Amino acid sequence: MDYRTLGRTGEKIAAIGFGTWRIGGGMSPDYSHDREAIEAIKYAIKLGMTHIDTAEIYGAGHAEELVGKAIKELPREDLFIATKVWHTNLRYDDVLKACERSLKRLQTSYVDLYIIHWPSRAIPLSETMKAMERLYKEGKTRYIGVSNFSADQVEEARSYLSVTDVVANQVEYNLYNRSIEAELMPYCFKNGITITAYSPLAKGTLARELKSPRNRRAKILFDLAEKYSKTPTQIALNWVIWHEQVIAIPKAIQKHHIEENAAAAGWKLTKQDYELISKTWK
Repeated sequence: MDYRTLGRTGEKIAAIGFGTWRIGGGMSPDYSHDREAIEAIKYAIKLGMTHIDTAEIYGAGHAEELVGKAIKELPREDLFIATKVWHTNLRYDDVLKACERSLKRLQTSYVDLYIIHWPSRAIPLSETMKAMERLYKEGKTRYIGVSNFSADQVEEARSYLSVTDVVANQVEYNLYNRSIEAELMPYCFKNGITITAYSPLAKGTLARELKSPRNRRAKILFDLAEKYSKTPTQIALNWVIWHEQVIAIPKAIQKHHIEENAAAAGWKLTKQDYELISKTWK
C-alpha cells in the first residue's frame, strides 16, 4: 500500500482506503450481511487499507456499528477512522450530539477525521465550524474535513477556524466525473488540502464499459493493464490517485475485489500513460 500525507498535517494515510456506503444498508439498516461486512473490513485493514470511511447516515448508523465491531480488537493507533455528520445535524449542539453517537457506535473515544457530509443552505456554516473546532479541541476528532464542498465553500469553512484547518474534501472523482479538475482540485492542491475520491470506479459504470473491450476507451485500459501486469480496474483506480494529494475510498465486500483495489496502489502510471488516459476519457 502507498501512503500519502494528509493535507499539511504530516499524517500518513492509505492512498486507497475502504468505503462503507451500502455496507450495513443504504439509508436504513440491513443486518443480513453483517458477518460478511465485518470480515471484509478486517481483510481490507490486513491488506493495508487502514483508512476506513463511514458516516452516520450509512445504514442509519449501522455501518458505523459494523466498523466498530471490526476494529474492536485491533490496535486503534494503527487505524485512520473517518466518519461524517449529515447535513440535517449541522446546528452547533446537533453536531456535538451526532459526534457522540458516532463515537458510541464506532466503540472509540475519537475519530481521526470528522467530516461535514454535505453543506447546508439552511444552517450557517460559521455555526457548524464552531462546533467542529470544539470537537477538535476536546480531542473527539484529530482532524476536520468537509465533503461535497466547492472551492468557495471550503474557503468559507476555513475562515471560521482559529486553531486548526480543513485537511480534506471528500468528493466524487473518477474517469466519468472530472468536474473537480476545473476549480476545486487546483484550489485544494494550492492550499494543502487532500482530495478524497468517492465512487472512484463510477458506481459500476466502469465495469459495464469494460465488458466491451473493443470499445476505444476500454481498449486503452486493457492495453495498459497488460503493460503494467495489472487489471483494467486497477489502471483506472491508479489514474484517480495519480496526484499525491488525491486518495480514494472504493467500496468492496468480496475478497478478490478488495485485493484488486488494494493492489491498485504501490506503483504509478507514467506521466505519458496518465495523460493518455486523461485525454481519451475527456
